[in-house]
Amino acid sequence: MRRRWLVAGLSIVIAILLASGGRFLTFSTDYRVFFSEKNPQLTAFETLQNVYSKDDNLLVAIKPGEGNLFTAETLATVAAFTEAAWQTPFSTRVDSLTNYQHSEADGDDLIVEELVDADAELGAEALARIKAIALAEPLIVDRLTNRDGRTAGVNITMMFPQANMTEVPAVMAHIRALVAEFAAAHPELQFVISGNTALSNAFAELSQSDMESLVPLMYGALVLVMICFLRSVVGTIGAVVVIGLSAAAAMGFGGWIGVVLTPPSVTAPTIILTVAVADSIHILSTMLKEMRLGRGRHEAIVEALRINMHPVFLTSLTTAIGFASLNFSDAPPFRDLGNLTAYGIIAAWLLSVTLLPALMALLPGGARVRETKGPDMLERGMASLAELVIARRKPLLWGTSAVIVALVTMIPRIDLNDAFVDYFDRGVPFRDNTDFIMENLTGIYQLHYSLSAGEAGAIAEPDYLERVDAFADWFTGQPGALHVNSITDVMRRLNRNMHGDDPAYNTLPDDR
Repeated sequence: MRRRWLVAGLSIVIAILLASGGRFLTFSTDYRVFFSEKNPQLTAFETLQNVYSKDDNLLVAIKPGEGNLFTAETLATVAAFTEAAWQTPFSTRVDSLTNYQHSEADGDDLIVEELVDADAELGAEALARIKAIALAEPLIVDRLTNRDGRTAGVNITMMFPQANMTEVPAVMAHIRALVAEFAAAHPELQFVISGNTALSNAFAELSQSDMESLVPLMYGALVLVMICFLRSVVGTIGAVVVIGLSAAAAMGFGGWIGVVLTPPSVTAPTIILTVAVADSIHILSTMLKEMRLGRGRHEAIVEALRINMHPVFLTSLTTAIGFASLNFSDAPPFRDLGNLTAYGIIAAWLLSVTLLPALMALLPGGARVRETKGPDMLERGMASLAELVIARRKPLLWGTSAVIVALVTMIPRIDLNDAFVDYFDRGVPFRDNTDFIMENLTGIYQLHYSLSAGEAGAIAEPDYLERVDAFADWFTGQPGALHVNSITDVMRRLNRNMHGDDPAYNTLPDDR
C-alpha cells in the first residue's frame, strides 16, 4: 500500500517488456512438429521419404454434376487442370488419369503415352477405350478415379524447403485461385480440395480464427460474469488488466525463448485466463466483502491478501507444476502448451498479489457499506449447505462414491482414435471437402512400407516380387483397405506388354 504507484508501474512495465517478445512468435503449419526429433515413428517416416520422395500433397477432386467423367469436355477440363497444376509452388509431380503413362504393345514396339491426348478429338470409340483402361488399371482406380467413373482426382506432390512459415499458405492461396478460375469457367463441375497440405493449412487458419473470435468472446463473457457476481466495475477492470497482462507476458516470454506456436499451444491464453481469473476473484471477493462490512479500502486489501496469500500461492504452484508435467510428453506442442501455461499461471499469481492490490488502492470507487452487519443471502445459503452436508455426511459419502465408481466404469468406452479429419467439425471446409473425397473418390489415410530386396537390382528377382505381391494381396483383404499398389502392378503390366498384350501374361515374370 505504501509503494502502490511504484508497484503498479513496475508490474505493468515488466509485463509489457515480457509481452513484447510476442513479435518473435511464429506459427508452424508442419504436421511433423507433433513429433520429437528422436521419435521412432518420425525417424522411420523421414527415412522413407529420404529413400523415395516427399509426399506432401494436395488432392483436387473433380466431379460432373450429371453423368460420368468420360466425356470429351470433362476429360479436356481434367487435362487442362492437370497441366495448370504444374505451376503450383513447390510442386514436383502432378498425377491424374489424363496424364497417366499407359503402356501397350504395337507389334514389336512398346508404346508409352498419356492416357488422354489433350490435343486429339475424342470420339465415342476413344472415350470407351479410355474408360475401359482407367477402370481396369490398379494404379488409377480408387486413387485417381472411383469405380463408377464419376469422380476424378488430380494429385499434386510438393517438396517444401521449410525455409519459412509462408510456404503452405502460398500454396493454398495458389490452388484456391486456380480452382476458383476453373469452377467459374466450368460451373457444371464440382472442384474440392484436400490433402495433407490442406490439413496443415486448416490447422493454422482455424487456430488463428479461434484466437480472433473465441478469446474476445471469453473476455466478454468473463467481464459480464464478474460484474454480476462482484458487483464492482473497479474490481472487474482490475481483474481484466491482470488476466490480460498475464496471458500477454506468458506468450511474449515464449517468443523470447523461441517457442513456435502450434494448434495445441495456441490455446494457452485461454487456459491462463481461467486460472488468472480464479486468483483475482479470490482476492477481490474478500476485499469487497470486507469493504461492505465497513473496513477502509487499504485495510480491506491487506486483509484480503492476508487471508488469500497462502491458498492462492499453493493453488497456483500446484497448477503450474501440473502443466509443467506436460514436458514428459513426446510431442513438442504439448510441452510448449505446458510451459506457456505454467509461465502464465506464475505471472498471474505475481500480478494478483502485486498489481491487483495496487490498482485497487489507486482506482476510485469500491463497494458500498452494508446497512446490516449480518450474513448476506449467499453466506446464509453456503452455511445451510454446509449444515446439510454435515448432517447427511454418510449418505452423501456413499452416494457420491457410487456415482464416481459408475462413471469410472465408463472409461473403457472412450475411443482412442487419432483420425485427423475428426479434429474438425462438419461445416469446416477442410472437413467437408475431405468427407466428400472419401465418399466419392478415395481414402485419405495411407500406410507406406519399404521392403528391402537386400542388394542392388534384386527387386527384379521373381522370388522377391512374389513375396511383395503376397504382401500386397494380404493388405487388399484387410478391413478398411481401399487401394493397394506396389511395383508388382507395374511388373505385371510390362510382362503383358512384352508378350504382345496377351492377357495370359498379365502375371509376374518368372525370369529376372
